Amino acid sequence: MDPIRNPYAPGAGQRPPELAGRDRELTQFGVTLERVAAGRPDRSMVLSGLRGVGKTVLLNALRSEAVRRAWGTGKVEARPEQSLRLPLAQAVHAAVREVAHRHRDPERVDQVAGVLKAFALRTELVDRKGARRWQPPIDVTAAKGRADSGDLELDLVELFTDVGSLAGDLGVGVALFVDEMQDVVPDELAALCGACHEISQQAAPLLVVGAGLPHLPVALSASKSYAERLFRYVSVDRLPREMADRAWTVPAGTEDVGYEPDALDELYRLTDGYPYFVQAYGKVTWDVAAGSPITADDVRGAAPEAESELAVGFFGARFDRATPAERDYMSAMADLGHATDDLAVRTADVAAHLDRKPQSLSPARDGLVKKGLIFSGERGTVAFTVPHFGKFLRGQR
Repeated sequence: MDPIRNPYAPGAGQRPPELAGRDRELTQFGVTLERVAAGRPDRSMVLSGLRGVGKTVLLNALRSEAVRRAWGTGKVEARPEQSLRLPLAQAVHAAVREVAHRHRDPERVDQVAGVLKAFALRTELVDRKGARRWQPPIDVTAAKGRADSGDLELDLVELFTDVGSLAGDLGVGVALFVDEMQDVVPDELAALCGACHEISQQAAPLLVVGAGLPHLPVALSASKSYAERLFRYVSVDRLPREMADRAWTVPAGTEDVGYEPDALDELYRLTDGYPYFVQAYGKVTWDVAAGSPITADDVRGAAPEAESELAVGFFGARFDRATPAERDYMSAMADLGHATDDLAVRTADVAAHLDRKPQSLSPARDGLVKKGLIFSGERGTVAFTVPHFGKFLRGQR
């Protein structure tokens, strides 16, 4: 069929034409926005799940809900070894800019902008010319004695209080979205949780919505004991059969194309309902199919090409980032996961499989965790962050 009309969109964080299976989360967040704007307390949200399940897509959809309600919004993508202060300052700046132009009190806007500038100037960047500070494009004088102590938690509380109050004057709020939240260093994650805790007690109209790998709730709980009550935790997982079918049939229907039931059966068998795979197989199947309705033979004919694309872009790129020792560790995990559908395996079993002492494998394991290739949901266990990764590794031999 015409590839130009292909309705499927596999991509990192790219919203699919039919965002199937996320209605409940969007509805809940809409209620949270309305409650917080009305001065009623509610919790921020944390999304967690494997790579390719659509966390970033859902995070962006939640942000769109906030924008639709005229909230100020900003987004952060956390990175390992990078301080959170700079990206947070930039995200807050974006949120303030979205609400400031509607405010009727320019002096009050300038006051909050001065606090934001003071917070931002505590950030130092290092480039080839040496240390420099980020200068937010705000033509006001930085405030003194407000959000500039250098203590991230205290500064965030003061900044969030003032920014939330500014938005509250308009009957809305501010929502900050943090992607890859598991990469925030522990002390700064604790500071962010502490600030969210204080803001929630003030009933200030400010929300922080995070997204990250499956061990993010554990990391948050380790940073602050009350974090388990601070957020509403949402596990983002594979799509159930009905929702996966919608993700294939609704976009195709807009182009007057249908699927035979056996084709949908085969697609679900191959993808397990993981959203990235749903889009990837849907796109290739469309290009291979001769016409409507799409058949199971079309799906089977497209499968090798879809698998080849995933092997290079989705799996291979990640495998290539690993050192030889880390690849040995992952191969052992794949061997052990063959009988457990690639669920978590014991680190002691990995060591025994490689005939090594567990302590000697710590550098490889820690390296894989830092690279986001594996995670530890429970003490003494590890699992892949990418669905079907064990199957991919076994297929490379």
